[in-house]
Amino acid sequence: MLFTDDLKAIIESLLFVSNKPLTVKEVSEIINLSQEETEKLLEDLYLEYQKNHRGFTLAKLAYGYLFITKKEHAPFIEKLYKPKLSNLSTAALETLAIIAYKQPITRSEIELLRGVKVDKIIYTLIDRNLIEEVGRREGPGRPILYGTTRDFLQYFGLNDISQLPHPEKYALEEA
Repeated sequence: MLFTDDLKAIIESLLFVSNKPLTVKEVSEIINLSQEETEKLLEDLYLEYQKNHRGFTLAKLAYGYLFITKKEHAPFIEKLYKPKLSNLSTAALETLAIIAYKQPITRSEIELLRGVKVDKIIYTLIDRNLIEEVGRREGPGRPILYGTTRDFLQYFGLNDISQLPHPEKYALEEA
């Protein structure tokens, strides 16, 4: 029988070696504990890392948990590690924003909003695993519906889609 501190240490080890957010379900299956008990341990760890002054923290991203470095330490980390930034073009970001806010949405609906063809951009976003096919719309031709992925949430540091900023806020600031 493992004690709470032992289970937390095991969970920390799992989170430390993972390169993607781990869900409660994934962790509970690995440590052979109920999802309710696992979620309690993860929440306890999350709260502990929020109040500790360490170089990294436990973040809630993409419906899971992941250790990340603190944003305020980025200038120092960049001196040691210069990541290859894979920036998205303005057109790709605009398309991705439309998909994120309007999902599920078809290619033709995106083109209607953007006023230009988006075939290549959609393929790029799928290739980067930021969007995926989430079904088909009923009706003529049964067009493909697109939505965002867990990688999208992780890429933008979100736990779920409800954390997207409200577009009205930015429309008012620009006016």
